Amino acid sequence: MRPIIIGAGRGSRLKALTDEQPKSYASVGDRRILDWLLEALAGTGMDTPVFIGGYQIDMIRADYPQLSYCHNHDWPNNNILASLFCAEEHMSDGFVCTYADILYRSSVVQRALEHEGDIVLCVDVDWRRRYFERSQHPEQDAEKVLADGDRVTRIDRQISSAQATGEYIGVAKFSPDGAAWIREHYHRIRQGFAGRQWKGGTTFEKAYLIHLFEEMLDQSVSFYMVTTDGEYMEIDTEQDYALANERWPREFGR
Repeated sequence: MRPIIIGAGRGSRLKALTDEQPKSYASVGDRRILDWLLEALAGTGMDTPVFIGGYQIDMIRADYPQLSYCHNHDWPNNNILASLFCAEEHMSDGFVCTYADILYRSSVVQRALEHEGDIVLCVDVDWRRRYFERSQHPEQDAEKVLADGDRVTRIDRQISSAQATGEYIGVAKFSPDGAAWIREHYHRIRQGFAGRQWKGGTTFEKAYLIHLFEEMLDQSVSFYMVTTDGEYMEIDTEQDYALANERWPREFGR
């Protein structure tokens, strides 16, 4: 099973921090976001990660020759879903996909790997506490999850915060069967909506990964979740970056 890191975008909301380097190079403590990610993934014993790059991919290739790479050449014109499928050739034996601008512990990934479900999302159930100080990224923008036990029933930004079970942290496991299902649904939707408006008021090419999850849930594909209790941070804005440097190394650093 391969970890796939989705890191093609620039991260323009970090402003000067990404003028000359990729977003995953922003330092939290004395380490890059990417180094924290690689440590979390290495702790699970999975194979060598695949990095999907776009912006400044040559810099990453030079600094991390141990990784495998897929190039999203059209990264300015697409989004997370299309970016993930640049690594489709690495999916068939099962995979774990992760956003590249997040911090989390290997323990939640390990729980996903051990779960019997074919598609398992990692969900932070203590998510609202983090949003108290995130005025640049309000909680209505969170990729919220509803669940019945560990069975995911809905994933949608439009879920009310009071009702949400938690926030999808951007990490998901797909068994070989789960990988076959997501590929099948991706290509079905692509055939019907390429170049056209699909979900969330945007075109298929600009869709988020959770839009495909929504579609699959609507088609009765089973999704499950494992949880983390606050051991997660997203770094999307300058404010997030400051908060991560204040808290993550102190609370979760070695």
